[in-house]
Amino acid sequence: MQFSQFYAAPLYLSPSFAGSTNGSRLAMNYRNQWPQMPGTFVAYSVSFDHYFKDYNSGVGFLFYSDQAGSGNLSTTSSSFLYSYNFKINSSWTIRPGVQFLYEQRNLDFYRLVFEDQLSIDGSVSSSTQASNPTERTSYFDAASSVMIYSDEMWGGLSLDHLMMPNQSLIGSQVDIIPLRVAVFGGYRFNYGSNLEGKPDESLSFNFIFKKQGRFNQLDVGAYWSKTPIFAGLLYRGLPFFNHQMQGIFNSEALVFMGGLRTRYLRIGYSYDYTISRLINNTGGAHEISIIYEFNQRSGTE
Repeated sequence: MQFSQFYAAPLYLSPSFAGSTNGSRLAMNYRNQWPQMPGTFVAYSVSFDHYFKDYNSGVGFLFYSDQAGSGNLSTTSSSFLYSYNFKINSSWTIRPGVQFLYEQRNLDFYRLVFEDQLSIDGSVSSSTQASNPTERTSYFDAASSVMIYSDEMWGGLSLDHLMMPNQSLIGSQVDIIPLRVAVFGGYRFNYGSNLEGKPDESLSFNFIFKKQGRFNQLDVGAYWSKTPIFAGLLYRGLPFFNHQMQGIFNSEALVFMGGLRTRYLRIGYSYDYTISRLINNTGGAHEISIIYEFNQRSGTE
């Protein structure tokens, strides 16, 4: 699964974000992708993390689940994350992180319809010759990451599925989850000031590039924020790597987002407007995020 509001799902993006505030943080995410298509893709994520100042360490817990297709193919994951702060100088910090997770994959075989169940008159038989696969499989996995940041700039690298587990639901076959590489970063320009003389308006430029197996994806965009509101626009696609033989342009979506932000609470909504050849068939994607920070220490690290 993926989130268009990737920085609003920090622990799912990278284990280096575990403990990246000055206290505790609770994050919740919901995504409904392509609701006009049967068997829509629905994803949930809940995470909690805390920064232990005395140990320069961040600890987090992440739970997520997604469901796709008419057969209710689902993946559920629970994980533990850890990160450590290395102060390079007064401006820059480097933050490596690790993640250990346990995942379970499920399928409702009896909700599927196979070719031998279909008849000429359009009726559907209840019996099929297709072999019944295992309805559940589970495995352990791991991820690692590193992030470097200052007050205005940041960048990071995350490696997921380091153990490349077998997720096959058919015992005699192997379906290895390939390594996923994500590179992300951004720059924030602060301007304007509130009554206390502190900046209360900013413009941020962000990107994330992901590669897994033979698939590539780039999200790039900008956010504008002025307390207590924010708005943003992202583009998803790789237009310079078009499939010329098939005439397929690698442009998937424009993502419109906005929300409210206070000192401790952030609520965001985004809509993916499909710009690929599926433009009239998907219904886009709706996404909601909520982040609540508490037990925050004063000052910065």
